[in-house]
Amino acid sequence: MQRIIAAFFNSLAGVRFGLVREAALREEMALLVLGLIAGPFLTLDPWRLAALWGVLLVLLAVEFLNTGLEKLADKVTRDSDDLVRIAKDCGSAAVLMMLVLSGGVWALALWERFFS
Repeated sequence: MQRIIAAFFNSLAGVRFGLVREAALREEMALLVLGLIAGPFLTLDPWRLAALWGVLLVLLAVEFLNTGLEKLADKVTRDSDDLVRIAKDCGSAAVLMMLVLSGGVWALALWERFFS
């Protein structure tokens, strides 16, 4: 049980770091809050609501992983290094893919609610 409690507080420390130090995480957290509010206005179907909220949570998870990757890469070297650049670019690409997916799911929900 102590391990679970410690892991929970470590996770909270990561969230706190992200909210204080990373603009992208603050922006995506704001999107999550807006999505939690807006979702029920678009659908009351529990599975659709889970999809709307779920893509935003996964987006945040990918952004946290990308942030961790970037911080670790910066710890390894601040010098120009092709492998570090590629690692950071791949993390950024993962965030982009989640932004596209999230935008698509929300656009589909908006279309279904207002145009069908």
